[in-house]
Amino acid sequence: MFENKIKNNIKNNIKEYLRKTGFTSFSPKAVMFDMDGVIYNSMPNHASSWHKAMKSVGIDMPPEDAYKYEGMRGVETIQLLFRQQKDIELTDQQAAEYYKLKSDAFNSCPPAAKMEGIEELMKKIKRSGLKIIVVTGSAQHTLLDKLEQELPGLVHKELIVSALDVTHGKPAPEPYLKGLAKAGVQPWEAIVVENAPLGVRAGVAAKVFTVAANTGPLPDSSLLQEGADLIFSSINDFMLHWEDFAKEFGR
Repeated sequence: MFENKIKNNIKNNIKEYLRKTGFTSFSPKAVMFDMDGVIYNSMPNHASSWHKAMKSVGIDMPPEDAYKYEGMRGVETIQLLFRQQKDIELTDQQAAEYYKLKSDAFNSCPPAAKMEGIEELMKKIKRSGLKIIVVTGSAQHTLLDKLEQELPGLVHKELIVSALDVTHGKPAPEPYLKGLAKAGVQPWEAIVVENAPLGVRAGVAAKVFTVAANTGPLPDSSLLQEGADLIFSSINDFMLHWEDFAKEFGR
């Protein structure tokens, strides 16, 4: 009964995606993955690093707020916090200097493990004939550099969009629009996999079918109200239901 409910939800949610976008077909050729909290269980490290770095410059950022701002470029997050708490407008260069404090704190954390199920999910996607793109708001070279090494044959450097590649990070659609361009596909020919509200908003703004995997502490409602087309409790949960999902678009 539970499995039938999931299958019906997938079918109905694809129909709803087509209705709200006005597209006449949904025929994915690429899957665009966020990185932190989707590929790697790195958000706890990010949360503690943000808290430590911002506290050192007089900004209050509880660790749980990292999930709220997740997906934004680091300099944009810092500019927003200084604007809200100190009424100061930082230049990109000033914000980048503060972001280095966060990067240094992050680099002192233990390495983040891959999310349970992510490698098998990517293998299933490749077997289905779809491209894999990584679209992240991170500029952490330590994470970006190890993607190809730890996911050989699945992730390729030329198919990564990072904070270094965009002017306006998530929740703006630009990162996912760049991902579409790198994959050479249209919005109805792609899927976004996100775990953060701002990332979901970016995927939806790019008119891409957006799957949310709730791997953090925020309620499902925070993802659904941003427009997530489908929600799973984890990456592993999505992996287990990939075949049900792929059948709906002929893969």
